[in-house]
Amino acid sequence: MSRWHLPDEAATQLLAQVLAAHQPNGAVVHLLGDLGAGKSTLARAWLRALGVTGTVRSPTYTLVERYPVDGGEALHLDLYRIGDAGELDFLGLDDIAAALWLVEWPERGAGALPAPHLQIALAIDGIGRSAALVAGGAIGADWLAAVESDPRLSSLPEPKP
Repeated sequence: MSRWHLPDEAATQLLAQVLAAHQPNGAVVHLLGDLGAGKSTLARAWLRALGVTGTVRSPTYTLVERYPVDGGEALHLDLYRIGDAGELDFLGLDDIAAALWLVEWPERGAGALPAPHLQIALAIDGIGRSAALVAGGAIGADWLAAVESDPRLSSLPEPKP
């Protein structure tokens, strides 16, 4: 597990840029955290880092937003409003080979989502946020190792104990 303190939106954008730079094709990311923890902010910055221009909508009401990116399509899901994982069947996601899955509130879609390569838990931490990253499987471990070794993240302050 890796932890970073994100004192402001610029730090969140930096983390998103580093994650995007090392992202494997077909990456599945579960974004965890309470309301207001910064999941949508991180997702929006990540999509921008992948070259998405124009409006980046929150999928709170649509459940899924799709964006063209190099390598295919990025999916941004927000499952906060679903009552049952079976509701995902109506989104037509079964046969999609997306370049990136960013899933907010993944616990609400348990069993119906691909396993994550990376879980990112965000939390309010003073005026900023904390981010804890946990790898899933070998692909996730390699990805996280590349992120940890990226010198751009050395500018982030040490996380609080």
